[in-house]
Amino acid sequence: MSYEQRIRDNRPRMSKSFARLADYVLDSYIQSALMTATELAHQVDVDAATVVRFAQRLGYSGFPQLQDEIKERVKQDLLIRPELAAEPDSIPGVVSKTMLRLMDAVEQARMLLDSNQVTRLVERIGAARRIIIMPEGHGQAAAYNLVNLLEQGGFMVTVTQPGVTDLARTVSTAGKNDLLLAIDVAGDAPFIGRALAEAKKKKISTAAIVGAASHQSAMEADIVLAAQTQPSLGVGTVIVDAIVLALAEALRWQFGSRFDGADAAIEALFEKIQVG
Repeated sequence: MSYEQRIRDNRPRMSKSFARLADYVLDSYIQSALMTATELAHQVDVDAATVVRFAQRLGYSGFPQLQDEIKERVKQDLLIRPELAAEPDSIPGVVSKTMLRLMDAVEQARMLLDSNQVTRLVERIGAARRIIIMPEGHGQAAAYNLVNLLEQGGFMVTVTQPGVTDLARTVSTAGKNDLLLAIDVAGDAPFIGRALAEAKKKKISTAAIVGAASHQSAMEADIVLAAQTQPSLGVGTVIVDAIVLALAEALRWQFGSRFDGADAAIEALFEKIQVG
């Protein structure tokens, strides 16, 4: 059984100190492979003896034995798997090719994203009484990620469904101090574009984050963050997610004071809810 599986099997029953070690070893295994027990203990704010007990809890004689297995994982990832990925007619080759395509698409988005439009959207969000996010199906994950970030900053934000009834209700109840923000990856939800057009007639601020500038929602919005058209919907979804992440980080930077203490407050509530 691998060290990862041992950690996952034991994780639900671990103490807080062991859990911190477990999460670090899983998430940062390359760093863990290069650290002494003392260095790892310092990294996660426990004592070195806890690192030894942690390894023993997983069934190892001590940290060196656990670390040997972690090093073998690093060797596989950094030496052996790249050799396998060089063969195009293989699963590792397909995975490698896909990741490289994503890297190229993200780099293209970084170069071509209009920073002036990002600035305008950040400012508009900051001034809005309420932000109403209108995602089409493929943009829902990005929408809820943005909602989570905005809620941490104390912004009033809601998400609507792409159905005609929900969109009509949204536009009907929105006011001039609100912002309607569409997240439209595929461009196959024309009702969203029409809803933005009706909102503009009411002098309501509109914006769109889109998978291509030709989408109807992009044509109707006041502010547009557009990705370049991608060869597949999957890549387009990832690029829109990346643009939303960039927007979220810009918001956190611009309105840093609104987010101060948010993570600590959430952690404190988590402890209360978990412990009871």
